[in-house]
Amino acid sequence: MLWLITVLRSFGIASALVALTLSAANLHAQQAPADTEQTRTEALAKKLQNPIANLISLPIQSNWDFGIGQADAMRYTANIQPVIPFSISTNWNVITRTILPVIYAESPAVGGSSMFGLGDSVQSFFFSPKTSTSGGWIWGAGPVFLWPTSTDDAFGGKVGAGPTAVMLRQASGWTYGLLANHLRSFAGRGNVADVNATFIQPFVTYTTKTSTSFGISTETTYDWERSQWIIPMNFIASQLLKVGGAPVQFTFGTRYYAEKPSGGPDWGLRFVITFLIPR
Repeated sequence: MLWLITVLRSFGIASALVALTLSAANLHAQQAPADTEQTRTEALAKKLQNPIANLISLPIQSNWDFGIGQADAMRYTANIQPVIPFSISTNWNVITRTILPVIYAESPAVGGSSMFGLGDSVQSFFFSPKTSTSGGWIWGAGPVFLWPTSTDDAFGGKVGAGPTAVMLRQASGWTYGLLANHLRSFAGRGNVADVNATFIQPFVTYTTKTSTSFGISTETTYDWERSQWIIPMNFIASQLLKVGGAPVQFTFGTRYYAEKPSGGPDWGLRFVITFLIPR
């Protein structure tokens, strides 16, 4: 029942936040010209669908996965994901994207103990042109690193590296593209399994004039060590609002695991709060 309490509390907090932000958004709308404000907010909502946009943001992504193992266990992962772009020349940016997971995992075995701690961090560096290519395509590429920030061997403990790249296009409210990387460990704790995994994330979203976005994506991973696919299908809806005059995006979603290892989760939920940091 602990997972149910966690979910109910989280969604209770989320509902309260949404109610407060709706009130704040209404007050703000009364203070600015509606058309101008709506146009700016819509443009910002579209930018947020671009993983290498020239925006400083702090998404906090909460994930709940259910139906794990014989105990039908729950796993909660809060991914803290700061995105920071840097201008390195007249024509180029480098965008850093870091993922630090905070994990609470119930035991997949009946009668086992739950665990809590940090997982290993993944940090990507995308070198990206400041202007899109012909045809409107936006792209970035560079290295990705795996850092041993885990607090328990069950959550990781490896050092790794590899290549990463993203390509996308935005037109008429649509954003579609592909993000991919490959990580291979070469150091770290000897009693932790090696990492040799390819990650592929095709995505498509549509953003309306009211700054609401609807999207579908997969976060597919192929584990070369175990010859195993993990394919969660994600369905999300996002709304960009103003909180005290500052833009904040709220995202709700669900996912279904089309492919998973034996004992893996059946389905999951996602809630994300994305804070925009002024430059």
